[in-house]
Amino acid sequence: MALWQLKLLFSHLLILCLAATLVSPHSRPFSTPSVTHLTDSFPHVPFDHSFSNAFGASNIKFLSNGSMATLALDKISGSGLVSQSRYYYGFFSAAIKLPAGLSSGVVVAFYLSNADKFPHNHDEIDIELLGHDKRNDWVIQTNIYANGSVSTGREEKFYFWFDPTQQHHYYSILWNSYHTVFLVDNIPVREFIHSSTYPSIYPSKPMSVYATIWDGSEWATHGGKYPVNYKYAPFVVSFAEMELSGCISDPTATVSSCSMANPSGLDPVNGPEFTKLSQQQIEAMDWARRKLMFYSYCNDKPRFKVMPPECH
Repeated sequence: MALWQLKLLFSHLLILCLAATLVSPHSRPFSTPSVTHLTDSFPHVPFDHSFSNAFGASNIKFLSNGSMATLALDKISGSGLVSQSRYYYGFFSAAIKLPAGLSSGVVVAFYLSNADKFPHNHDEIDIELLGHDKRNDWVIQTNIYANGSVSTGREEKFYFWFDPTQQHHYYSILWNSYHTVFLVDNIPVREFIHSSTYPSIYPSKPMSVYATIWDGSEWATHGGKYPVNYKYAPFVVSFAEMELSGCISDPTATVSSCSMANPSGLDPVNGPEFTKLSQQQIEAMDWARRKLMFYSYCNDKPRFKVMPPECH
């Protein structure tokens, strides 16, 4: 082989090696752990009967007799749905297909909140799907607020092990008096345990369920380095297989039917399969956190002079 051919071959190999280091995490071959499918335990609810328009009504469409919904973000507005009921504990899940293409600054959120009722003392449990930089990678951010502590958010961020724009994937929140668990395709990625040592940091008031898409240019991508490019609008997210199984809050009741002070058979997530992770789920969560988590507030020493108590 001639010298110039060797040089050309070397150049091609070098390019392939560099490309391999830039491959997005979801395109890497992962053998995912086997887990119990909690999403099989609860019924699907229709969007058009279970939700109301929160904002951007013209960008919301109900499809397939209300079993699916699409939300869009364009130059004029984002859009969002809010559940017609408030819940105290429960299992909340949606199958979501994210917008494809360049999506920097786009935020798709599936979360629980009572900020409308307790604006200065609210609780929130968040799944935020963040359109990322010019590599077109989406990431998932989970967060928990309690009693208005927005300034001390408890964020953790993960890469995906799949392309979330190709088909619907399950994003789920399990919330009860024992713990809050975030799951992706039924694999737990994070568990936030309710401890009597620091009860004030655990969400404790009934919340509504939200599904939204909006412009997060100011913070979602490296502090606003890559804002939403509306050349690629509209950005459309598809929601399906919605599950809302929780204790519906009675605004006239003095004590919640799902509170620890008043345990009730109405609580759908109080059984042994919901109050503690199985060994299989623990191993799956360890896999996800080792392979895919790239940020945790518990490791952010520049941000916290004193680490939050649950990090110790």
